[in-house]
Amino acid sequence: MPADPPPSPTRSPPLEGILVADFSRVLAGPLAAMVLGDLGAEVIKVERPQGDDTRSWGPPWAPDGTSTYFQSVNRNKRSVVLDLTDAGDRELAATLIGRADVLIENFRPGTLERFGLGEGAVRASNPRLVSCSLTGFGSGEGAALPGYDLLIQAVGGLMSLTGQPDGPPTKVGVALVDVIAGLFACVAILAALAERERSGLGQRAEVSLLGALLAALVNQASGFLGAGAVPKRLGNRHPSIAPYESFAAADGDLVVAVGNDRQFRSLCQELGCATLADDVRFATNAARVEHHAELVAALAPPFAARPGAALAAALNATGVPCGAVNDVRGAFALAASLGLPSIVEMAQGARQVASPIALDATPVAYRRIPPALRGGDEAAVRAWLRGDDRMPG
Repeated sequence: MPADPPPSPTRSPPLEGILVADFSRVLAGPLAAMVLGDLGAEVIKVERPQGDDTRSWGPPWAPDGTSTYFQSVNRNKRSVVLDLTDAGDRELAATLIGRADVLIENFRPGTLERFGLGEGAVRASNPRLVSCSLTGFGSGEGAALPGYDLLIQAVGGLMSLTGQPDGPPTKVGVALVDVIAGLFACVAILAALAERERSGLGQRAEVSLLGALLAALVNQASGFLGAGAVPKRLGNRHPSIAPYESFAAADGDLVVAVGNDRQFRSLCQELGCATLADDVRFATNAARVEHHAELVAALAPPFAARPGAALAAALNATGVPCGAVNDVRGAFALAASLGLPSIVEMAQGARQVASPIALDATPVAYRRIPPALRGGDEAAVRAWLRGDDRMPG
């Protein structure tokens, strides 16, 4: 194989020249579109007259009064308001889709067909289009069911796994299903764009929230399918690894993630209970899982006797993964202390979470703050859709 060319600052962004028509709202679709925008695509966000639902979701609010929820997934986009019940706006929507490389939408199945913008119509006018539909429960028998993250967490089994064993099923503290579905949608879109380079033709992708969650259950789903084991709530425990959980130190909670017997021996040595590693109940991971209650009873006192920060540092130095249970403020502080880029200061004082994608030759670019409804791009986008040759930069 020939050597890769050296990185060059003159190389274009990975998705430069790709036009994305983002007809989605709330989280999964907008997140997918934002990731494509971060990678250089031109993203046109199409909003209803009342705007994306998340524009009104708060508190918290940014200093300028906009929803921080909306801001989280809508940078690197232009926005235009199109009312699909209006014939003129429908024509502009059809023009946008006809020019686009990618269409992202999360309408209920059948909605775009009612406006003459269904798959058959847009495919006929734009055979190179890659369209991606995000649904709650697919486009078959579950097509009429609304898909919201909390609902999917409940019916998809995630809540049954989350929380303390003697407590109620609990949702995850962020809309994780939407995030996972949005990232799966990005993978599908990028795969379809790559295939288009060979065939010259686009295709339709579909990602359902329920399907994305089931895939994201990974080992828990595999345990059910392969062994018939229906997982239950274990709090911070792991069903297959021990100790892989939280312990109370003298001044706060720590998490320890022991993945092998060598790490367990190092843990015991640092805690001053080295003989535990030779105890037949704890010598192997399988034995530790079987005798979990006795393991915790033996480890809890030496954890409780040590200050958390010093103990975590000592354990990490010996190769035992350990860390404090941070709040969000602490998480960003940790990233900063490690030199990990995590915050982007954008124009007009907008602060954004940095993309975790690091490309050495074509890095992510933060070109536009989340757009205002009927903001500065509205007139330019409408003029472009009505016939201007190119959109202003």
